[in-house]
Amino acid sequence: MRLTHLADYAVVMMTAAARRGGDALLSAAALAEETGVPLPTAQKLMQRLGSAGLLEGQRGANGGYRLARGADAISLADIVEAVEGPFDMTQCSGVEGPSDCALDSHCRIKPHMGIVSQKVRGALDAVSLEELSQ
Repeated sequence: MRLTHLADYAVVMMTAAARRGGDALLSAAALAEETGVPLPTAQKLMQRLGSAGLLEGQRGANGGYRLARGADAISLADIVEAVEGPFDMTQCSGVEGPSDCALDSHCRIKPHMGIVSQKVRGALDAVSLEELSQ
């Protein structure tokens, strides 16, 4: 399993935000400059992270984004899920009933793939943003 560029960039941006402190207001431009993430991508990611409840926005001339909760309460799994969606290791692991997989009718591991997805999420959930930002 490999993170997409967007998930990787989101982790980089969130660790930069955590290093600045939970109350610091951050702009997409400042984070893009600090991290090297292209500005349009930084803007897109900050919106996604905000929609997922990881960042909160403040409007106005002195506005920006800040962490919505402490870095110790945000996990690597939270960040990746905000960008990638739920952890489903295979196309059928989150599907009830038949999927469009050619092996679906006689697959013996499908019932177990949900467990695999949960374990992977659990491993990423055990890594906090605070740990990543040190």
